[in-house]
Amino acid sequence: MNPVKVRDLEIGSGKPKIIVPIVGVTKEDIVNEARTFGDLPLDVVEWRVDWFEGSDDFSQVKEVLEGLREALGNTPILMTFRTSKEGGEKPIEMADYIALNVNAAKTGLVDLVDVEAFSGDDVVREIIEGAHANNVKVVASNHDFHKTPSKSDIVYRLRKMQDLGADIPKIAVMPQSTKDVLTLLAAAEEMASDFADRPIITMSMGPKGVISRLAGEAFGSSMTFGAAKKASAPGQMGVLDLDVVLEDIHNAM
Repeated sequence: MNPVKVRDLEIGSGKPKIIVPIVGVTKEDIVNEARTFGDLPLDVVEWRVDWFEGSDDFSQVKEVLEGLREALGNTPILMTFRTSKEGGEKPIEMADYIALNVNAAKTGLVDLVDVEAFSGDDVVREIIEGAHANNVKVVASNHDFHKTPSKSDIVYRLRKMQDLGADIPKIAVMPQSTKDVLTLLAAAEEMASDFADRPIITMSMGPKGVISRLAGEAFGSSMTFGAAKKASAPGQMGVLDLDVVLEDIHNAM
């Protein structure tokens, strides 16, 4: 497996890297929250642009990115527009989705963008090509807030993301039982051990799935999400507690 280098961060080696989301509505809320992150044990900040009131006006999006970059210094920024069909705040036309991500990459202000892997292969490829042309990495993602697919289906989805050229395939699923959590962990291990040539991110959401957010180093998931203020998905732990557990597991291993 080849780690992915983003600024001074090497994703895919050592303990799982911590991503902290920002889900503010106004520019002031978003940038002010980023300014409070200085002492937090985080590796990447994810800006959930679908929460932003001006997400349909790229000039406003760019202004927020400029504020985030100033506030965060050298911390990598992942920009994500999570569509309503995958649990986000609002829908978006695919042409606008492509333009948003590619134009963000062109600014030089973001380090990674998220593309929903089942938006259509042509859409995904266009965003990946546009991001890579501007030295921006791509997280391809898939979310199921209702169930946990079979192990073979989870592995298939992650392999498809890899085949499409994403730098980091990611899947998040909802367990209906503890056995579902084991299914997700087994799929992560199989993907990481048998198929992945790059870092992956996997998680089981909600209270039942919390263990999957902590055990990535054992099962092959390279990153995990922790909340500084407001969680962006069910089951996210506070970033301070998350860091302690990840460090303890890393040291024990």
